[in-house]
Amino acid sequence: MIAQPETKHYTVEEYLELEIASDIRNEYRDGEIIPMTGGTPDHNDITSNLVAILKAALRGKPYRVFILDQRLWIPDANLYTYPDAMVLPKPLELQTGRKDTVVNPCFIAEVLSKSTQNYDRGDKFVAYRQIPTFQEYLLIDQYRIHVEHHVKTAAHQWLFSEYDDPTVTLSLNTFELQIQIAELYENIDFSNV
Repeated sequence: MIAQPETKHYTVEEYLELEIASDIRNEYRDGEIIPMTGGTPDHNDITSNLVAILKAALRGKPYRVFILDQRLWIPDANLYTYPDAMVLPKPLELQTGRKDTVVNPCFIAEVLSKSTQNYDRGDKFVAYRQIPTFQEYLLIDQYRIHVEHHVKTAAHQWLFSEYDDPTVTLSLNTFELQIQIAELYENIDFSNV
């Protein structure tokens, strides 16, 4: 039998120290440090399209929109992560003692990739649901027109909807915002996928 290498476990303090010096983003999952791979051009375009829509719609309103590099701490899950996009109500709530880590998103979006889609739909969504302020989750497929939308309707209750038609309009309840699915996929050519 071949011995498996033992996974090194890090403290939160060790992770944060390493992360400050790191050239890449790393997720912290209950003691393990997981490198986050770079996205595809389509992944980046979809994320940028969503953020542009959110920034324009929420201008002058009591929210802040973040993309890719903003670290989120979920203490109940012992998880540091970097959502593709998230919206936080003002004022921002930061992790105690930190100026670079937020804790109070109301909206999170992830663009699905083959390597992360199961995690984004599964354990990561379970972790996100532990955030008291979290109300809405959007999962956007980068390989075909397909959007999954989760809205919190009550404690421990979420409404799930999915969209495959680019002409359909999606309603984000948290902001009373309407987005046509086609807007999320602007400039995406699925013939190359």
